[in-house]
Amino acid sequence: MKWMVILAWVLPACSTPCSSTARSDGEEGPCHVQHGALGSDLLLRCDVAARVEWRVNGTKVDASENAAAGDQGQLLLRNASLAQEGEYTCHQPGSVKTLRRIQLRVGSPPEKPDVECWAVSYPQTVKCTWKLQSEPHLETFFITTYRHGRAAQENECVQPGAGARSCTISDIQMFSITPYVLNITAVNPLGTAMNLFPFVVEQIIRPDPPEDLRVSPIPGESRKLLLEWQPPSSWPFPQYFPLKYLIRYTREGANSNRTIGPYEQTSFILTGIRPRAIHHVQVAAKDFTDYGEYSAWSPRVSGSPWTQP
Repeated sequence: MKWMVILAWVLPACSTPCSSTARSDGEEGPCHVQHGALGSDLLLRCDVAARVEWRVNGTKVDASENAAAGDQGQLLLRNASLAQEGEYTCHQPGSVKTLRRIQLRVGSPPEKPDVECWAVSYPQTVKCTWKLQSEPHLETFFITTYRHGRAAQENECVQPGAGARSCTISDIQMFSITPYVLNITAVNPLGTAMNLFPFVVEQIIRPDPPEDLRVSPIPGESRKLLLEWQPPSSWPFPQYFPLKYLIRYTREGANSNRTIGPYEQTSFILTGIRPRAIHHVQVAAKDFTDYGEYSAWSPRVSGSPWTQP
C-alpha cells in the first residue's frame, strides 16, 4: 500500500496541474509542473501550432546557445542546469495573455541508497539510516520495508516523517540465524533506486559510548591516574550482556593518541604517565562476545596526576 501511495503522488507530477497565482496581466492560465534531468535537452510545449513568445519568471527568453524557440509553440533548453529552473510562460507575440504556464524543476533520478543499521543493545530496536551519494535536487521519498527472511511477510520500517532518511524496526527476534532484509527504495519524479540490505541483529550491535567518565589523581602517585566510567544507560542488562572497553589517551601537546585494552572492568589505573602533565582520556565499549562494533568514543575528559602539596 505504501508503494502505491507514494508512486501515485510522485510519478504523475510531471503532468499534474500545479497551483497557479495571478500575474500582472490578470490571467492565471493553466499551470503544469515539468521535471527534467540535469544535463539533458528539455522541450517545453505551449500546445499551440504557431510561434510564441516565451518568458521565464516574467523575463523574455532570448535565443541563445542554451535556448531556442521553435515554430510549433516549443522551447528547447539545451544541457539543462539548476539555473534554468523557474516558471515558464508562453504568449502570443505582442500579447500579455498567458497561454500556458510551466513550472520547470531540474534534477536527477536517485542513486542507490547507502544503508547502515545498528542496535545499541540487546534486545532493543534496530535503527537504520541511509544517504544518497549525490543529491537529486528534487523532492525524494523513501519506501522502507523489511522481511525476516526473503520469503517472509513484508513489514514497515517506521520513519519519523515523510522524506526522512532513517527508520526503526521494533519487532526484533534475537539470536535468529535467519537474516533480516531491509528494502530502502528512493523515489522521485525521474526514477527509483533500491537497496536490499541483509543483516543479522547480533552482528550489528553497536553500543552507545560509555558515560560519566572521571579522571582523578591518586594521592601519593605522581605518575598514575584513576579512570572510572559507567556503561551506557541504553545498555540495560550489563550483568547478562557484559561489555568490554578500550581506553584512548594522550598527553596535552603530544601529536598522537595511545589506545589500550580491551578491559572488562569499568575502572582502570593509568600508569607510567608524565608527572604534572594534563592527559585527555576517552573510552569506547563493545559487546563482550565480540559481536558487532565498538561504540563511538566517549566525550573527552582531562586530568593531571597527583603533585606534592
